[in-house]
Amino acid sequence: MPPKAKPKKNLSALKRVRQAEKREARNKAVRTKIKTFKKKVLSAIESKDKEAIQKSLKEFIKVISSAASKGIVHRNTASRNISRLSKLAKTEAA
Repeated sequence: MPPKAKPKKNLSALKRVRQAEKREARNKAVRTKIKTFKKKVLSAIESKDKEAIQKSLKEFIKVISSAASKGIVHRNTASRNISRLSKLAKTEAA
């Protein structure tokens, strides 16, 4: 009996693995960025500095909206987070 042939590499599957790793790294970085900006807003709210609250909230909204448009976070999740933080900022700033 002749020796068994070496199994063929599935190139498309290997490419999919590479793509998944790239996307995972990118998405992880963006999610971390979202958490960081959220913490900045919360710390600004704690300090009760109106200017800092507005600035950090604006940055947070920009970051999370961008992530939602790219599909990294669900659009409803982004909307919910923006709404809650905006509401909290409004009550603390007043």
